[in-house]
Amino acid sequence: MRCELDWLESRAKLTPSATAISDAETDRSWSFEQINTRAKAMARWLFEQGIQQGDRVALLAPNDISYFDLLFACGKIGAIFVPLNWRLAQSELSFIIQDCTPKILCFHSNFAKQVSSFWNGLDLSLCIDGSHYEGVITHYTDKLSQTAAKFAEINDEDPLAMIYTGGTTGYPKGAVLSHRAILWNGISTIVSWNLTNEDKTLTYLPMFHTGGLNALTIPVLMAGGSVAIAREFSPEKAVENLVRYRCTIVLFVPTMYHLLVKSERFQATEFNDMKLFLSGGAPCPLEIYEAFSQKGKQFKEGYGLTEAGPNNFYIDPKDAQKKRGSVGKPMMYNSVKIVNEVGEEARPGMVGELAIQGRHAFSFYWGNEQATQDALREGWLYTGDLARQDEDGYYYIVGRKKDMIITGGEKVYPLEVEHWLCEHPEIQEAAVVGAPDKKWGEAVTAFVVLEEGSTLTEDGIKQFCRLKLGGYKVPKKIFLVEEMPKTHVGKISKVTLKNMAAEHNNEEPVV
Repeated sequence: MRCELDWLESRAKLTPSATAISDAETDRSWSFEQINTRAKAMARWLFEQGIQQGDRVALLAPNDISYFDLLFACGKIGAIFVPLNWRLAQSELSFIIQDCTPKILCFHSNFAKQVSSFWNGLDLSLCIDGSHYEGVITHYTDKLSQTAAKFAEINDEDPLAMIYTGGTTGYPKGAVLSHRAILWNGISTIVSWNLTNEDKTLTYLPMFHTGGLNALTIPVLMAGGSVAIAREFSPEKAVENLVRYRCTIVLFVPTMYHLLVKSERFQATEFNDMKLFLSGGAPCPLEIYEAFSQKGKQFKEGYGLTEAGPNNFYIDPKDAQKKRGSVGKPMMYNSVKIVNEVGEEARPGMVGELAIQGRHAFSFYWGNEQATQDALREGWLYTGDLARQDEDGYYYIVGRKKDMIITGGEKVYPLEVEHWLCEHPEIQEAAVVGAPDKKWGEAVTAFVVLEEGSTLTEDGIKQFCRLKLGGYKVPKKIFLVEEMPKTHVGKISKVTLKNMAAEHNNEEPVV
Protein backbone atom coordinates (compact mmCIF):
# COMPACT_ATOMS: atom_id res chain seq x y z
CA MET A 1 0.00 0.00 0.00
CA ARG A 2 1.42 3.39 -1.01
CA CYS A 3 2.64 5.49 1.93
CA GLU A 4 0.43 8.48 1.10
CA LEU A 5 -2.67 6.29 1.24
CA ASP A 6 -1.68 4.62 4.51
CA TRP A 7 -0.72 7.97 6.02
CA LEU A 8 -1.30 6.62 9.53
CA GLU A 9 1.60 4.18 9.08
CA SER A 10 3.84 7.09 8.05
CA ARG A 11 2.62 9.30 10.89
CA ALA A 12 3.26 6.48 13.40
CA LYS A 13 6.88 6.30 12.21
CA LEU A 14 7.34 10.08 12.33
CA THR A 15 5.86 10.69 15.78
CA PRO A 16 5.26 7.26 17.34
CA SER A 17 4.90 8.35 20.97
CA ALA A 18 2.88 11.55 20.37
CA THR A 19 -0.67 11.39 21.71
CA ALA A 20 -3.14 10.84 18.87
CA ILE A 21 -6.48 10.05 20.55
CA SER A 22 -7.86 10.66 24.02
CA ASP A 23 -11.25 9.47 25.24
CA ALA A 24 -12.82 12.03 27.56
CA GLU A 25 -15.29 9.44 28.85
CA THR A 26 -12.76 6.78 29.89
CA ASP A 27 -9.61 8.88 30.43
CA ARG A 28 -7.69 6.57 28.10
CA SER A 29 -5.19 7.85 25.55
CA TRP A 30 -3.38 6.26 22.61
CA SER A 31 -0.24 7.29 20.74
CA PHE A 32 0.04 7.23 16.96
CA GLU A 33 2.03 4.02 17.18
CA GLN A 34 -0.67 2.41 19.34
CA ILE A 35 -3.46 3.57 17.01
CA ASN A 36 -1.63 2.16 14.00
CA THR A 37 -0.96 -1.13 15.79
CA ARG A 38 -4.62 -1.44 16.77
CA ALA A 39 -5.64 -0.79 13.17
CA LYS A 40 -3.25 -3.45 11.87
CA ALA A 41 -4.52 -5.95 14.44
CA MET A 42 -8.14 -5.22 13.53
CA ALA A 43 -7.28 -5.47 9.82
CA ARG A 44 -5.78 -8.92 10.42
CA TRP A 45 -8.87 -10.04 12.36
CA LEU A 46 -11.28 -8.75 9.70
CA PHE A 47 -9.23 -10.43 7.00
CA GLU A 48 -9.36 -13.75 8.82
CA GLN A 49 -13.15 -13.40 9.15
CA GLY A 50 -13.35 -13.31 5.36
CA ILE A 51 -13.67 -9.54 4.90
CA GLN A 52 -12.26 -8.73 1.47
CA GLN A 53 -11.61 -5.67 -0.65
CA GLY A 54 -14.87 -3.83 -1.33
CA ASP A 55 -16.80 -5.48 1.52
CA ARG A 56 -18.69 -3.12 3.81
CA VAL A 57 -17.89 -2.95 7.53
CA ALA A 58 -20.68 -1.19 9.47
CA LEU A 59 -20.45 0.41 12.90
CA LEU A 60 -23.34 1.49 15.15
CA ALA A 61 -21.82 3.24 18.15
CA PRO A 62 -21.35 6.55 19.99
CA ASN A 63 -17.97 8.26 19.61
CA ASP A 64 -15.44 5.60 20.53
CA ILE A 65 -11.92 4.35 19.76
CA SER A 66 -13.53 1.68 17.56
CA TYR A 67 -14.24 4.34 14.90
CA PHE A 68 -10.49 4.71 14.39
CA ASP A 69 -9.77 0.98 14.71
CA LEU A 70 -12.28 0.12 12.01
CA LEU A 71 -11.76 3.06 9.65
CA PHE A 72 -8.00 2.59 9.52
CA ALA A 73 -8.31 -1.21 9.40
CA CYS A 74 -10.64 -0.93 6.41
CA GLY A 75 -8.08 1.35 4.79
CA LYS A 76 -5.40 -1.31 5.12
CA ILE A 77 -7.40 -4.20 3.62
CA GLY A 78 -9.50 -2.29 1.07
CA ALA A 79 -12.85 -2.69 2.84
CA ILE A 80 -15.40 0.13 3.09
CA PHE A 81 -16.17 1.65 6.50
CA VAL A 82 -19.87 2.50 6.99
CA PRO A 83 -20.64 4.42 10.21
CA LEU A 84 -24.34 4.23 11.06
CA ASN A 85 -26.42 7.03 12.53
CA TRP A 86 -27.83 5.72 15.80
CA ARG A 87 -30.35 8.60 15.89
CA LEU A 88 -32.24 7.20 12.90
CA ALA A 89 -35.59 5.48 13.13
CA GLN A 90 -35.60 1.69 12.99
CA SER A 91 -37.00 1.70 9.45
CA GLU A 92 -34.22 4.02 8.25
CA LEU A 93 -31.49 1.89 9.78
CA SER A 94 -33.04 -1.20 8.21
CA PHE A 95 -33.06 0.56 4.84
CA ILE A 96 -29.36 1.43 5.11
CA ILE A 97 -28.45 -2.13 6.10
CA GLN A 98 -30.38 -3.47 3.11
CA ASP A 99 -28.82 -0.82 0.87
CA CYS A 100 -25.15 -1.30 1.75
CA THR A 101 -25.34 -5.03 2.71
CA PRO A 102 -22.42 -5.05 5.19
CA LYS A 103 -20.41 -8.22 5.65
CA ILE A 104 -20.08 -7.48 9.37
CA LEU A 105 -21.90 -5.26 11.83
CA CYS A 106 -19.96 -3.86 14.79
CA PHE A 107 -22.05 -2.25 17.52
CA HIS A 108 -22.09 -0.81 21.01
CA SER A 109 -24.10 -2.78 23.57
CA ASN A 110 -26.40 0.24 24.04
CA PHE A 111 -27.82 -0.59 20.62
CA ALA A 112 -28.01 -4.36 20.95
CA LYS A 113 -31.82 -4.32 20.93
CA GLN A 114 -31.99 -2.31 17.69
CA VAL A 115 -29.38 -4.55 16.10
CA SER A 116 -31.33 -7.70 16.93
CA SER A 117 -34.31 -6.41 14.94
CA PHE A 118 -32.47 -6.11 11.61
CA TRP A 119 -29.35 -8.26 11.90
CA ASN A 120 -29.60 -12.03 11.66
CA GLY A 121 -28.00 -13.72 14.65
CA LEU A 122 -26.11 -16.03 12.28
CA ASP A 123 -24.47 -13.07 10.51
CA LEU A 124 -21.04 -11.82 11.52
CA SER A 125 -21.10 -9.19 14.29
CA LEU A 126 -18.83 -7.75 16.96
CA CYS A 127 -19.73 -5.87 20.16
CA ILE A 128 -17.16 -3.09 20.54
CA ASP A 129 -17.47 -2.27 24.26
CA GLY A 130 -16.94 -5.67 25.83
CA SER A 131 -13.81 -7.49 26.94
CA HIS A 132 -13.99 -9.66 23.82
CA TYR A 133 -13.32 -6.68 21.56
CA GLU A 134 -10.13 -5.64 23.39
CA GLY A 135 -9.23 -9.32 23.51
CA VAL A 136 -9.38 -9.45 19.72
CA ILE A 137 -7.10 -6.39 19.51
CA THR A 138 -4.61 -7.91 21.97
CA HIS A 139 -4.58 -11.37 20.37
CA TYR A 140 -4.10 -10.09 16.84
CA THR A 141 -1.49 -7.58 17.96
CA ASP A 142 0.54 -10.56 19.15
CA LYS A 143 0.04 -12.22 15.75
CA LEU A 144 1.48 -9.23 13.87
CA SER A 145 5.00 -10.56 14.45
CA GLN A 146 4.07 -13.72 12.55
CA THR A 147 3.82 -14.02 8.78
CA ALA A 148 2.10 -10.93 7.39
CA ALA A 149 -1.27 -11.37 5.73
CA LYS A 150 -1.32 -10.49 2.03
CA PHE A 151 -3.94 -7.79 1.65
CA ALA A 152 -5.21 -6.48 -1.68
CA GLU A 153 -3.33 -3.64 -3.39
CA ILE A 154 -5.07 -0.32 -2.63
CA ASN A 155 -5.44 2.46 -5.19
CA ASP A 156 -6.45 6.12 -4.93
CA GLU A 157 -9.97 5.57 -6.22
CA ASP A 158 -10.79 2.57 -4.06
CA PRO A 159 -13.62 3.40 -1.62
CA LEU A 160 -12.59 3.92 2.00
CA ALA A 161 -15.78 5.12 3.66
CA MET A 162 -19.46 5.47 2.91
CA ILE A 163 -21.36 8.12 4.84
CA TYR A 164 -25.13 8.26 4.50
CA THR A 165 -26.33 11.81 3.98
CA GLY A 166 -28.91 13.28 6.32
CA GLY A 167 -31.43 14.27 3.68
CA THR A 168 -34.66 15.91 4.84
CA THR A 169 -36.78 14.06 2.29
CA GLY A 170 -36.80 10.41 1.30
CA TYR A 171 -34.23 7.87 2.45
CA PRO A 172 -30.56 8.80 2.92
CA LYS A 173 -28.02 8.24 0.15
CA GLY A 174 -24.67 6.58 0.72
CA ALA A 175 -21.92 8.98 -0.38
CA VAL A 176 -18.83 6.94 -1.25
CA LEU A 177 -15.54 8.58 -0.26
CA SER A 178 -12.37 7.19 -1.79
CA HIS A 179 -8.89 7.07 -0.26
CA ARG A 180 -8.11 9.98 -2.58
CA ALA A 181 -11.03 12.09 -1.31
CA ILE A 182 -10.28 11.67 2.40
CA LEU A 183 -6.54 12.17 1.86
CA TRP A 184 -6.98 15.39 -0.10
CA ASN A 185 -9.60 16.81 2.23
CA GLY A 186 -7.00 16.38 4.95
CA ILE A 187 -4.14 17.87 2.95
CA SER A 188 -6.14 20.87 1.76
CA THR A 189 -7.51 21.54 5.25
CA ILE A 190 -4.06 21.35 6.84
CA VAL A 191 -2.52 23.74 4.30
CA SER A 192 -5.47 26.15 4.07
CA TRP A 193 -6.35 26.29 7.77
CA ASN A 194 -2.69 26.27 8.90
CA LEU A 195 -3.02 23.17 11.06
CA THR A 196 0.13 21.82 12.74
CA ASN A 197 1.19 19.08 15.13
CA GLU A 198 0.55 21.58 17.93
CA ASP A 199 -3.19 21.61 17.24
CA LYS A 200 -5.66 19.81 19.47
CA THR A 201 -9.41 19.43 18.97
CA LEU A 202 -12.40 18.06 20.84
CA THR A 203 -14.91 15.97 18.89
CA TYR A 204 -18.40 16.01 20.34
CA LEU A 205 -20.11 15.92 16.94
CA PRO A 206 -21.10 12.32 16.19
CA MET A 207 -18.49 10.54 14.11
CA PHE A 208 -21.12 8.84 11.96
CA HIS A 209 -21.46 12.32 10.44
CA THR A 210 -18.90 13.97 8.17
CA GLY A 211 -18.68 16.91 10.59
CA GLY A 212 -17.52 14.61 13.37
CA LEU A 213 -15.22 12.42 11.28
CA ASN A 214 -13.74 14.43 8.42
CA ALA A 215 -14.09 18.14 9.21
CA LEU A 216 -11.40 18.35 11.91
CA THR A 217 -10.78 14.90 13.40
CA ILE A 218 -8.94 13.32 10.46
CA PRO A 219 -7.11 16.50 9.30
CA VAL A 220 -5.81 17.22 12.82
CA LEU A 221 -4.52 13.63 13.09
CA MET A 222 -2.89 13.89 9.66
CA ALA A 223 -1.07 17.01 10.80
CA GLY A 224 0.22 15.12 13.83
CA GLY A 225 -2.09 16.87 16.27
CA SER A 226 -4.29 15.34 18.96
CA VAL A 227 -8.02 14.57 19.08
CA ALA A 228 -10.12 14.13 22.21
CA ILE A 229 -13.44 12.35 21.65
CA ALA A 230 -16.52 12.79 23.81
CA ARG A 231 -20.14 11.66 23.75
CA GLU A 232 -22.97 13.41 25.58
CA PHE A 233 -22.64 17.18 25.26
CA SER A 234 -23.11 19.35 28.33
CA PRO A 235 -21.85 22.94 28.35
CA GLU A 236 -20.06 22.71 31.70
CA LYS A 237 -18.30 19.47 30.78
CA ALA A 238 -17.45 20.78 27.31
CA VAL A 239 -15.64 23.79 28.79
CA GLU A 240 -13.83 21.49 31.21
CA ASN A 241 -12.68 19.25 28.35
CA LEU A 242 -11.60 22.16 26.14
CA VAL A 243 -9.30 23.33 28.94
CA ARG A 244 -8.24 19.88 30.07
CA TYR A 245 -7.06 18.83 26.59
CA ARG A 246 -5.66 22.30 25.82
CA CYS A 247 -7.71 22.52 22.63
CA THR A 248 -6.69 25.02 19.97
CA ILE A 249 -9.55 24.58 17.49
CA VAL A 250 -13.04 23.14 17.78
CA LEU A 251 -16.19 22.66 15.70
CA PHE A 252 -19.62 22.82 17.36
CA VAL A 253 -23.11 23.52 15.98
CA PRO A 254 -25.12 26.65 16.99
CA THR A 255 -27.33 24.77 19.46
CA MET A 256 -24.22 23.67 21.35
CA TYR A 257 -22.76 27.19 21.31
CA HIS A 258 -26.03 28.64 22.60
CA LEU A 259 -25.79 26.41 25.67
CA LEU A 260 -22.04 26.91 25.99
CA VAL A 261 -21.95 30.71 26.16
CA LYS A 262 -24.68 30.79 28.82
CA SER A 263 -22.85 28.44 31.19
CA GLU A 264 -21.13 29.76 34.30
CA ARG A 265 -17.94 27.86 33.54
CA PHE A 266 -17.71 29.51 30.11
CA GLN A 267 -18.04 32.93 31.70
CA ALA A 268 -15.20 32.15 34.10
CA THR A 269 -12.81 30.53 31.60
CA GLU A 270 -10.13 32.29 29.54
CA PHE A 271 -9.43 29.53 26.94
CA ASN A 272 -5.75 30.49 26.75
CA ASP A 273 -4.87 27.76 24.24
CA MET A 274 -7.83 28.25 21.91
CA LYS A 275 -7.13 29.81 18.51
CA LEU A 276 -10.48 29.36 16.80
CA PHE A 277 -14.07 28.37 17.51
CA LEU A 278 -15.87 27.08 14.40
CA SER A 279 -19.61 26.72 13.80
CA GLY A 280 -21.59 25.03 11.06
CA GLY A 281 -25.00 23.69 10.13
CA ALA A 282 -27.15 26.79 10.72
CA PRO A 283 -26.88 30.57 11.21
CA CYS A 284 -25.48 31.69 14.56
CA PRO A 285 -27.27 34.33 16.67
CA LEU A 286 -25.52 37.63 17.29
CA GLU A 287 -25.16 36.85 21.01
CA ILE A 288 -22.74 34.02 20.21
CA TYR A 289 -20.47 36.30 18.19
CA GLU A 290 -20.56 38.85 21.00
CA ALA A 291 -19.79 36.26 23.68
CA PHE A 292 -16.55 35.28 21.96
CA SER A 293 -15.70 38.85 21.01
CA GLN A 294 -15.89 39.85 24.68
CA LYS A 295 -13.37 37.14 25.47
CA GLY A 296 -11.10 38.23 22.63
CA LYS A 297 -11.48 34.85 20.91
CA GLN A 298 -11.86 34.21 17.20
CA PHE A 299 -15.20 32.77 16.07
CA LYS A 300 -16.44 32.06 12.55
CA GLU A 301 -19.02 30.10 10.64
CA GLY A 302 -18.19 27.59 7.92
CA TYR A 303 -19.69 25.53 5.12
CA GLY A 304 -19.33 21.89 4.26
CA LEU A 305 -21.09 18.88 2.82
CA THR A 306 -20.53 15.15 2.96
CA GLU A 307 -19.95 14.84 -0.78
CA ALA A 308 -17.08 17.36 -0.82
CA GLY A 309 -14.69 16.75 1.98
CA PRO A 310 -16.58 18.37 3.82
CA ASN A 311 -14.15 21.31 3.86
CA ASN A 312 -14.13 23.72 0.92
CA PHE A 313 -13.54 27.29 2.12
CA TYR A 314 -11.30 29.25 4.44
CA ILE A 315 -11.66 32.71 5.89
CA ASP A 316 -9.16 34.37 8.16
CA PRO A 317 -10.89 34.88 11.52
CA LYS A 318 -10.02 38.59 11.39
CA ASP A 319 -11.78 38.89 8.01
CA ALA A 320 -14.80 37.00 9.38
CA GLN A 321 -15.74 40.05 11.44
CA LYS A 322 -15.85 42.47 8.49
CA LYS A 323 -17.28 39.84 6.13
CA ARG A 324 -20.04 38.60 8.43
CA GLY A 325 -21.87 35.65 6.92
CA SER A 326 -19.10 34.81 4.43
CA VAL A 327 -17.60 31.31 4.32
CA GLY A 328 -14.46 32.79 2.79
CA LYS A 329 -12.52 31.82 -0.30
CA PRO A 330 -11.84 28.39 -1.85
CA MET A 331 -9.25 26.29 -0.04
CA MET A 332 -6.03 25.16 -1.67
CA TYR A 333 -6.35 22.36 -4.23
CA ASN A 334 -10.04 22.86 -4.97
CA SER A 335 -12.05 25.13 -7.25
CA VAL A 336 -15.54 26.55 -7.00
CA LYS A 337 -17.88 28.35 -9.34
CA ILE A 338 -21.40 29.75 -9.23
CA VAL A 339 -23.66 28.69 -12.08
CA ASN A 340 -26.82 30.58 -13.09
CA GLU A 341 -30.10 29.10 -14.33
CA VAL A 342 -28.89 28.81 -17.96
CA GLY A 343 -25.67 27.04 -17.01
CA GLU A 344 -23.34 30.02 -17.29
CA GLU A 345 -20.90 31.17 -14.64
CA ALA A 346 -22.55 33.94 -12.61
CA ARG A 347 -21.03 37.39 -12.23
CA PRO A 348 -20.03 38.70 -8.77
CA GLY A 349 -23.09 39.63 -6.74
CA MET A 350 -25.37 37.27 -8.67
CA VAL A 351 -26.88 34.20 -7.00
CA GLY A 352 -26.50 30.75 -8.55
CA GLU A 353 -25.83 27.12 -7.70
CA LEU A 354 -22.50 26.39 -6.06
CA ALA A 355 -20.38 23.85 -7.94
CA ILE A 356 -17.15 22.37 -6.52
CA GLN A 357 -14.22 20.64 -8.16
CA GLY A 358 -11.28 18.94 -6.49
CA ARG A 359 -9.66 15.68 -5.50
CA HIS A 360 -11.57 15.82 -2.20
CA ALA A 361 -14.94 15.22 -3.89
CA PHE A 362 -16.88 11.97 -3.45
CA SER A 363 -17.01 9.25 -6.10
CA PHE A 364 -20.67 8.23 -6.35
CA TYR A 365 -23.84 7.45 -4.43
CA TRP A 366 -24.00 3.79 -3.54
CA GLY A 367 -26.46 1.99 -5.83
CA ASN A 368 -27.98 5.26 -7.08
CA GLU A 369 -26.74 6.06 -10.56
CA GLN A 370 -29.37 8.74 -11.26
CA ALA A 371 -28.52 10.72 -8.13
CA THR A 372 -24.82 10.43 -9.01
CA GLN A 373 -25.41 11.76 -12.53
CA ASP A 374 -27.48 14.64 -11.15
CA ALA A 375 -24.70 15.63 -8.74
CA LEU A 376 -21.54 14.99 -10.80
CA ARG A 377 -21.52 16.74 -14.19
CA GLU A 378 -18.53 17.38 -16.42
CA GLY A 379 -16.09 17.03 -13.55
CA TRP A 380 -17.98 19.31 -11.16
CA LEU A 381 -20.01 18.50 -8.07
CA TYR A 382 -23.28 20.45 -8.12
CA THR A 383 -24.11 20.96 -4.47
CA GLY A 384 -27.74 22.05 -4.62
CA ASP A 385 -26.72 25.07 -2.52
CA LEU A 386 -27.19 28.63 -3.72
CA ALA A 387 -24.35 31.09 -3.26
CA ARG A 388 -22.95 34.41 -4.38
CA GLN A 389 -19.48 35.95 -4.61
CA ASP A 390 -18.69 39.54 -3.70
CA GLU A 391 -16.30 41.87 -5.51
CA ASP A 392 -13.45 40.88 -3.17
CA GLY A 393 -13.80 37.18 -3.99
CA TYR A 394 -15.52 36.13 -0.77
CA TYR A 395 -18.34 33.58 -1.03
CA TYR A 396 -21.68 33.59 0.77
CA ILE A 397 -24.11 30.68 1.04
CA VAL A 398 -27.69 31.91 0.62
CA GLY A 399 -29.60 28.64 1.04
CA ARG A 400 -30.63 25.36 -0.52
CA LYS A 401 -31.81 25.55 -4.11
CA LYS A 402 -34.94 23.59 -3.25
CA ASP A 403 -35.70 25.97 -0.35
CA MET A 404 -35.77 29.15 -2.45
CA ILE A 405 -39.08 30.99 -2.09
CA ILE A 406 -40.84 32.66 -5.01
CA THR A 407 -43.35 35.15 -3.65
CA GLY A 408 -45.27 37.41 -6.01
CA GLY A 409 -42.68 36.63 -8.69
CA GLU A 410 -39.74 37.69 -6.49
CA LYS A 411 -37.03 35.29 -5.28
CA VAL A 412 -36.33 35.15 -1.57
CA TYR A 413 -33.41 33.20 -0.12
CA PRO A 414 -34.37 31.95 3.36
CA LEU A 415 -30.83 32.04 4.70
CA GLU A 416 -30.60 35.80 4.13
CA VAL A 417 -33.73 36.35 6.22
CA GLU A 418 -32.59 33.85 8.85
CA HIS A 419 -29.22 35.55 9.24
CA TRP A 420 -30.90 38.90 9.84
CA LEU A 421 -33.43 37.47 12.29
CA CYS A 422 -30.56 35.94 14.28
CA GLU A 423 -29.00 39.41 14.60
CA HIS A 424 -31.81 40.33 17.00
CA PRO A 425 -30.58 39.96 20.59
CA GLU A 426 -33.88 38.43 21.74
CA ILE A 427 -34.02 35.73 19.04
CA GLN A 428 -32.35 32.44 19.89
CA GLU A 429 -33.10 30.53 16.68
CA ALA A 430 -34.92 31.24 13.42
CA ALA A 431 -35.95 29.34 10.30
CA VAL A 432 -37.72 30.60 7.18
CA VAL A 433 -39.81 28.59 4.68
CA GLY A 434 -42.22 29.25 1.86
CA ALA A 435 -45.85 28.45 2.69
CA PRO A 436 -48.49 27.99 -0.04
CA ASP A 437 -50.48 31.21 -0.49
CA LYS A 438 -53.33 31.95 -2.91
CA LYS A 439 -52.32 35.57 -3.38
CA TRP A 440 -48.51 35.37 -3.43
CA GLY A 441 -47.96 31.80 -4.61
CA GLU A 442 -45.67 31.34 -1.64
CA ALA A 443 -45.62 33.47 1.52
CA VAL A 444 -42.38 34.06 3.39
CA THR A 445 -42.99 32.38 6.74
CA ALA A 446 -40.70 32.51 9.77
CA PHE A 447 -40.50 30.24 12.79
CA VAL A 448 -38.76 31.87 15.75
CA VAL A 449 -37.52 30.66 19.14
CA LEU A 450 -37.16 33.60 21.53
CA GLU A 451 -34.66 34.00 24.31
CA GLU A 452 -36.00 33.20 27.78
CA GLY A 453 -37.92 36.15 29.20
CA SER A 454 -38.29 37.93 25.86
CA THR A 455 -41.49 39.91 25.22
CA LEU A 456 -40.80 40.32 21.52
CA THR A 457 -43.97 40.13 19.39
CA GLU A 458 -44.72 39.19 15.80
CA ASP A 459 -45.10 42.88 14.91
CA GLY A 460 -41.83 43.69 16.65
CA ILE A 461 -40.03 41.05 14.58
CA LYS A 462 -41.53 42.41 11.36
CA GLN A 463 -40.41 45.93 12.26
CA PHE A 464 -36.90 44.63 12.88
CA CYS A 465 -36.90 42.89 9.48
CA ARG A 466 -37.89 46.12 7.71
CA LEU A 467 -34.71 47.78 9.02
CA LYS A 468 -32.65 45.82 6.48
CA LEU A 469 -34.81 43.59 4.28
CA GLY A 470 -36.84 44.56 1.23
CA GLY A 471 -40.59 44.54 1.76
CA TYR A 472 -41.17 41.30 -0.15
CA LYS A 473 -38.57 39.54 2.05
CA VAL A 474 -40.27 40.46 5.32
CA PRO A 475 -42.14 37.40 6.65
CA LYS A 476 -45.88 37.57 6.02
CA LYS A 477 -46.45 35.19 8.92
CA ILE A 478 -44.35 34.54 12.04
CA PHE A 479 -44.79 31.56 14.35
CA LEU A 480 -43.31 31.84 17.84
CA VAL A 481 -42.36 28.31 18.91
CA GLU A 482 -40.69 26.85 22.00
CA GLU A 483 -38.28 24.71 19.99
CA MET A 484 -37.44 23.80 16.40
CA PRO A 485 -38.07 20.34 14.96
CA LYS A 486 -34.69 18.79 14.12
CA THR A 487 -33.50 16.07 11.77
CA HIS A 488 -31.42 13.15 13.02
CA VAL A 489 -28.20 15.10 12.32
CA GLY A 490 -29.40 18.08 14.34
CA LYS A 491 -30.43 20.38 11.50
CA ILE A 492 -33.76 22.20 11.50
CA SER A 493 -36.35 20.16 9.60
CA LYS A 494 -37.66 22.53 6.93
CA VAL A 495 -40.12 19.86 5.71
CA THR A 496 -41.73 19.70 9.17
CA LEU A 497 -41.97 23.49 9.28
CA LYS A 498 -43.54 23.64 5.82
CA ASN A 499 -46.11 21.07 6.91
CA MET A 500 -46.86 23.11 10.06
CA ALA A 501 -47.36 26.23 7.94
CA ALA A 502 -49.48 24.36 5.37
CA GLU A 503 -51.62 22.86 8.14
CA HIS A 504 -52.19 26.36 9.54
CA ASN A 505 -53.30 27.51 6.07
CA ASN A 506 -55.39 24.36 5.50
CA GLU A 507 -53.17 23.36 2.57
CA GLU A 508 -51.96 19.91 1.51
CA PRO A 509 -48.86 18.78 3.48
CA VAL A 510 -45.43 18.60 1.83
CA VAL A 511 -44.41 15.10 0.80
